[in-house]
Amino acid sequence: MATTITSEEQENLTAYYGLPKKVIFCKRCVYSNQVPSSYPEFKHKAERICPTLPFNDEGVCDACRYNDIKKNIDWEKRENELHKLLDRHRKNDGSYDCIVPGSGGKDSVYAAHLLKYKYGMHPLTVTWPPTAYTEYGSRNFKNWLEKGGFDNVTFKPSGRVHQLLTRLGVLNLLHPFQTFILGQKNLAPKIAALYGIPLVFYGENEAEYNNPIADNTSSLRSRSFYTLDNLKDTYIGGVLVPELQEKYKLSLNDLMAYLPARPEDLDRVNIEVHYMGYYVKWTPQEAYYYAVEHSGFEARPFRTEGTYSKYNSIDDKIDDLHYYTTHVKFGIGRATYDAAQEIRNKHITREEGVTLVHRFDGEFPQRYFQELMDYLEIKPEEFVELCDRFRSPHLWKKENGKWVLRHRVS
Repeated sequence: MATTITSEEQENLTAYYGLPKKVIFCKRCVYSNQVPSSYPEFKHKAERICPTLPFNDEGVCDACRYNDIKKNIDWEKRENELHKLLDRHRKNDGSYDCIVPGSGGKDSVYAAHLLKYKYGMHPLTVTWPPTAYTEYGSRNFKNWLEKGGFDNVTFKPSGRVHQLLTRLGVLNLLHPFQTFILGQKNLAPKIAALYGIPLVFYGENEAEYNNPIADNTSSLRSRSFYTLDNLKDTYIGGVLVPELQEKYKLSLNDLMAYLPARPEDLDRVNIEVHYMGYYVKWTPQEAYYYAVEHSGFEARPFRTEGTYSKYNSIDDKIDDLHYYTTHVKFGIGRATYDAAQEIRNKHITREEGVTLVHRFDGEFPQRYFQELMDYLEIKPEEFVELCDRFRSPHLWKKENGKWVLRHRVS
């Protein structure tokens, strides 16, 4: 049971990460106003300030409001827009005409396959590989390329540097996924600039995954957040770049993989970044069925710890740990993310979603835990103590020696 406190008591509690002190749950799904709208990367000191998903005055989150917008979209008109965009970029000389980032998950399989086989494009797929591939994730990646018939460029960062930055991300931010997010997000525009391919296509529209409606358009111009002059104010893993260079003996070359493309490179190619989910009605469960049919995509052979599903974000062993840390920091676990999306898509009711959140959210990711601690060179008890330090007092309270949330969706 959640701990009941008065509004005055709640207001007097400390809230970490700039989170709203008053906890509100969406009236339609199971999100709360503590859900981060996106993970800030370089712009805030040590990533201590985290913008949250907006709610309107009726208590409905932006993700649900975007779902309302989707219902009224003229998808035939959107597809016509897509045809015009693709016709501007389509090549008939044997060269690549677009880039699709991904690692063989359902969304990248769906996007790449549609572009090549439905719309006649010639995509080059690019991959920032997971920190620690699962066996089935590795098979899905192989099947994506071999059964799907795609060329691929995979960028493997330095193992030593990636391990260090991932470890620092956990110790300083309790964010085991930051290095992957930075690499994955920044790789595609760099490869596009390198190969002179001006069109980059991600899969789902980011409004599906917690970005505010106002931040989502058909085209997102890829711009850099940094120049060589302001790197002194840039953090990776919660550590300033100059400190990474001086204390940890990393060169600028060691860090470049995690930074955005240079502005002059983007301007030279005039890169555009688009989302297939803007032009095509995107339903994650249908993307999963499509990936199974067209590339032999495999779901997990067991339920993912922390949720009830088997096919979302399953290629990286560190995913499970990441979603556990979001539950620690924001009171939002993997079951919340999955249930909220399936409620919007009418696959489950809100009542069913609440039950699933209560049952699975915050479940400890035991399956790969020791392997990941060995990789991060962190003792298990040290990780547990770290989690305790990152629990925001306005969300958590200890009762009978156990941490419990003060507020739970109902």
